[in-house]
Order: sequence, then structure tokens, then C-alpha cells
Amino acid sequence: DVQGGYTIPHNKRWHTIAGKGLCATMWFWIFYRAKQDGAVLLGMRHPWDGHDDHAHGHGHAHEHEASSSSSPSH
Repeated sequence: DVQGGYTIPHNKRWHTIAGKGLCATMWFWIFYRAKQDGAVLLGMRHPWDGHDDHAHGHGHAHEHEASSSSSPSH
């Protein structure tokens, strides 16, 4: 297979299979991340949207206890 003085190299079968597998993994990862973060990337929502509850399950009673325990008692 000489074309203009250049010999085209032939890939080994495992190189081809590994390349296709890594390519598929890359595209699955890109589509997964696009599903998770696509709206943020396109500017359709902010990264912090959807996190209205910042208490992480503690509720307002936890905030009240923390503020009352830090106040000086005489």
C-alpha cells in the first residue's frame, strides 16, 4: 500500500477496539454531564437554583439553638 511514497500503517486489532471503547466512554460522560449541568452551561439557570433549603435537614430550631448558646448569660 504505497501511495506517493508513503506507507499507510495498519493498526493492531486491540488498538482499534480500545480506541472505540474509550471514545464511547468519552461520549457517554459528555452526555451524562450535559444532562446534569447543561442548563447551567447554557445560562438557562444558575448553579445554586434548586437549593432553597440551606439548612441541610437541621431546620430552624437548630439555628435558634446555635444563636442562643452563643449569647452571653449572666
